[in-house]
Amino acid sequence: MPVPEPQQGAEAAAEASHGAVLTLLVIEDDPAGTFTVPELPAEAGTRVRIRTARNLTEAGRLLTDDVDCVLLDLALPTGSETRASGTGNAREADGLATLEHVLRIAPRHAVLALTAQDDTELAAAAVRVGAQDYLCRDELDGRLLSRAIRYAVEHKRAGIAQRRLTESTLRAQENARLERGLLPTPLLEGSDLRFAARYRPGRSRALLGGDFYDTVRTPDGTVHVMIGDVCGHGPDEAALGVELRIAWRALTMAGLCGDELLSTLQQVLEHERESEEIFATLCTVDITPDGRRAGLCLAGHPAPLLARPGRAARLLPYEDGGPALGLLPRARWPRRQVELGGTWSLMMYTDGLIEGRVGESGTQRLGQDGMVAMINRQLAEGLTGEDLLEAAVAQVRELNGGELTDDVAVLLLDRDEERVRRRIPNGDRGRSIPRPRPGSAPPTAPVSAANPANAQRPPL
Repeated sequence: MPVPEPQQGAEAAAEASHGAVLTLLVIEDDPAGTFTVPELPAEAGTRVRIRTARNLTEAGRLLTDDVDCVLLDLALPTGSETRASGTGNAREADGLATLEHVLRIAPRHAVLALTAQDDTELAAAAVRVGAQDYLCRDELDGRLLSRAIRYAVEHKRAGIAQRRLTESTLRAQENARLERGLLPTPLLEGSDLRFAARYRPGRSRALLGGDFYDTVRTPDGTVHVMIGDVCGHGPDEAALGVELRIAWRALTMAGLCGDELLSTLQQVLEHERESEEIFATLCTVDITPDGRRAGLCLAGHPAPLLARPGRAARLLPYEDGGPALGLLPRARWPRRQVELGGTWSLMMYTDGLIEGRVGESGTQRLGQDGMVAMINRQLAEGLTGEDLLEAAVAQVRELNGGELTDDVAVLLLDRDEERVRRRIPNGDRGRSIPRPRPGSAPPTAPVSAANPANAQRPPL
């Protein structure tokens, strides 16, 4: 879960420690007037400015963001009682209670405890409670106090920095676990199709973006696959993408398909989006149990790429597509029948793959035509499966001259007629690769023919 960031006062206190002037707030009440702050030497160009408070109430008013260090006299009276009126244990308890109060009202300031010469136990207890250091009243001089102030300020600043680093690390780890758990696990048990995917969010150090995809095999043997893109790149868009993916899987398993499915998804989007300006593109494909035909629906999304042996890869028909989800309240999305054949590869992708820049001028986009030409060259080199997707994403990044700013999702389904004819035993069909543990290296080798229906979490 996200950890709240420290308030701006911490920044001011930390930055002040690097300036030419440090501010010391002295909290003490000495009716006899025997305690005075020694004159502080200006060492290494640093001067110390002193403020004095006679009680905790006054200290609360003077404890502003420009104060760098607090010097607290542990003999300060608590309420109407003084330390001298109690026993030794009572005096120690009063001194620590006063210190704890100061630490509560000054959590981002360095605190020095001032004790009597014979109060070594109290001094040690003060450091355990949270003071940066302690000073003995009878041994105090200007040089010692100046050095103690600078040490306490730097020690406190280092502690704040370390705490922020720890909080940031824990927050990143928690977010990574959460996002990893939201990534899809394709359900292709029993299918002759092979699946591969690559996913790269545009946000720095994120695992999820606004792109989403999924694939499932329903009990009748039909394989359903979809890929989509929520406009935008922030965490809200990523969350909406996860909601749409989960809704798609549930509706697909319930038997919805085509226009009925997309109309229901649009209702989900309209209920869940933050603004009416947010929309999502989507491409759905449902492949018949024999693997030779498919139904295609496009909702403002780029058309898939179909590759077959002996033919150049080409885009599937996209003239009859409907608008993106969330744009028109009563839109329709016609389902188009597509002949796949016996052996084929179907690549689905988001626009992050085709909107990268190419050329020395950096003004031209790769586009769908450029992507088709690139994939055909890679197919001619014999690349398939995971290797093909890895090479495609790598080359798009290279053509762009660096990391892509948009999310990229690309997935590949393929069917080999010859492999199917060899009648792979049912016990070997659909066996999936175990989900990789966090931090483990993702598999990069192509899926073997002996294990055709691997369904695995996408390597990142």
